[in-house]
Amino acid sequence: MDATIGKVIDSVSGFFSGAASGSADEFPLCDTDIISGCEKELAEAQKGQDEGLKKECIMRLSWALVHSKTPADIQRGISMLEASVVSDTSPMNLREKLYLVALGYYRSGDFSRSRECIERCLEVEPEWGQAQTLKTAIEDRIVKDGVIGVGIAVTAVGVVAGIAAALLR
Repeated sequence: MDATIGKVIDSVSGFFSGAASGSADEFPLCDTDIISGCEKELAEAQKGQDEGLKKECIMRLSWALVHSKTPADIQRGISMLEASVVSDTSPMNLREKLYLVALGYYRSGDFSRSRECIERCLEVEPEWGQAQTLKTAIEDRIVKDGVIGVGIAVTAVGVVAGIAAALLR
């Protein structure tokens, strides 16, 4: 159990320090065991008085949820992060939370909201490579979806025109 939590901590640290590499679509994924471990860790922390530990546990759980394979977990992570962004005054914490919210929306397919969040993140830390990579991935998906939409529209017009031409003969 401690080894699993250790892996999450190492992964989160590497991810935010920019040590993660590869394309923007190679985001780490968390399985249910890691999420369960983070939930147990948070439950234990909430029994104590250490607010810093509670915040760390909430952040780890939020990270794990946003990186889950399950859409419901991703939405739960987004909700937790959005609730905590309002009260956070630390620029470092704010950039990380905004990044994770943007990633959650990206993984959920809500690319316009993802772009809004990543732009806010880049206002806090304009040179953060991880955020710039996600912004590029978001923009690529928006363009790709636009091209697919145009292709569908052109095909529909072609079919309608073909049917109309056949009926006119």
